[in-house]
Amino acid sequence: MTASLQIVGTICRRTWQKTARRPVVLTFSFLQPILWILLFGFLFHRYDVGQADRGVRYLDFLVPGVCAMTVLFGASQSGIGLIRDMQTGFLSRMLRTPADPALVLTGKILADVLRLQAQAFLILLIGWILGAKLQFSPAAVVAILLALGMFAVSLSSVSCLIALKTGAQESMAAFVHLVNMPLLFTSTALAPSRQMPDWLASIARFNPLTLAVDAGRDALLFGEFTLLPRALGWLLLLAIILFAAAGAAMRKYGRQTNQ
Repeated sequence: MTASLQIVGTICRRTWQKTARRPVVLTFSFLQPILWILLFGFLFHRYDVGQADRGVRYLDFLVPGVCAMTVLFGASQSGIGLIRDMQTGFLSRMLRTPADPALVLTGKILADVLRLQAQAFLILLIGWILGAKLQFSPAAVVAILLALGMFAVSLSSVSCLIALKTGAQESMAAFVHLVNMPLLFTSTALAPSRQMPDWLASIARFNPLTLAVDAGRDALLFGEFTLLPRALGWLLLLAIILFAAAGAAMRKYGRQTNQ
């Protein structure tokens, strides 16, 4: 158990160090959601989200959605770092050691998920500073970070799976562009389902991003946690399935490189 934790911790630290060496990416990942809050939050400040009786303005509604957007955009790019490791030969060397490929993948995804949760928390703080009315209770913050964390594991696993199957930056770029916007705009991150056309609202109900953002939003805006158990249950199941698929791809890649 200690050896396994050391492997996960080592991969985790290395992933953070690689990210810290790319300040442009980190800066952009913070500036983009802030711009969304400023531009959308104040441009559509008169937009009725259907909860005026509970004192909810569009800015209040938007901030949890932008946190989810931050996690979405970051998790979808998780496989890019893996492709760099494949191209430099680091991943092959790592998989030739006694380290279990699943532990290598765990360390990589854990590092990305924890970083994205930290970014989401900072976006919540910035939204609150800009005037969003949020309930910053420990339970509410933990609720949204847990929900977004489960979603991040799922999408990071898919991103790593694509990276391991293709090994090409072009494939990752196509994946990011094809997945991010459809997932974002067919969820309730930016608009409530009651304001959507019926066909789009039907799609939004099955969008995992909707599960995460709705559970977190109810906790942050109203201190309500009724949606959280169901959301975490489905998101956990999805995360397990997708992580298992990515883990199988990692093992296969390891066998191929060791031949």
